[in-house]
Amino acid sequence: MCGRFTFAVMPDEIMERFGLDSIPFHILPRYNIAPGQNIPAIIEERGQRRIGQLKWGLVPSWAKDAKGGYKMINARSETLTEKPAFRRLFERKRCLIPADGFYEWRQFTEGKQPMRIMMQTGEPFGFAGLFDTWVNDGGEKLHTCTIITTRPNEVVKDIHDRMPVILRQEDEAIWLDRERYDSALLYSLLVPYDPAQMRAYPVSAMVGSPKNDIPECIQEIADPPLY
Repeated sequence: MCGRFTFAVMPDEIMERFGLDSIPFHILPRYNIAPGQNIPAIIEERGQRRIGQLKWGLVPSWAKDAKGGYKMINARSETLTEKPAFRRLFERKRCLIPADGFYEWRQFTEGKQPMRIMMQTGEPFGFAGLFDTWVNDGGEKLHTCTIITTRPNEVVKDIHDRMPVILRQEDEAIWLDRERYDSALLYSLLVPYDPAQMRAYPVSAMVGSPKNDIPECIQEIADPPLY
């Protein structure tokens, strides 16, 4: 699964990297993003990309209430067309969730060591995501999203048995084009990212608490505990 990630990128770099004309909200560096929080997400309408904020944890439009969002922070790529919550969204409501790293916990006999996984270059990238809008009885709208996961690549496999789908930059336009639905083509994008372009390193256990959202969260530990 993917349960924590980082996005500490300046607005100008975000707009240039993801082809945006503007960011209509104040965006701050984030070092420990957790489920249930509002996160930046990019959609495309008629060839125009827009960035907004969605709550991380999908609440389908047909849900009776909004309580199940925490259970759907991820969607398995292998079963997207089998799950009612995801099938329609895969066809029409795909989004890109920008990030510059994510956390997973490596299991040892005596405990767990948090690891940050990122690009070798440190550059930002985009997770493949799905989104939906739920409306309560009072007419208030809740916009939510989920991150799609796949099998791990060589960097991640010794840390966790799943990893988020990171789209190649040249494939992002295909994913965001909601006017075109080619199931086989879209599925071909939901694969592990090239491990040669990624790295993982140990970080402080402070990332275990979402209350900690500071630069120290992403600092590499020189001498992590030897379990």
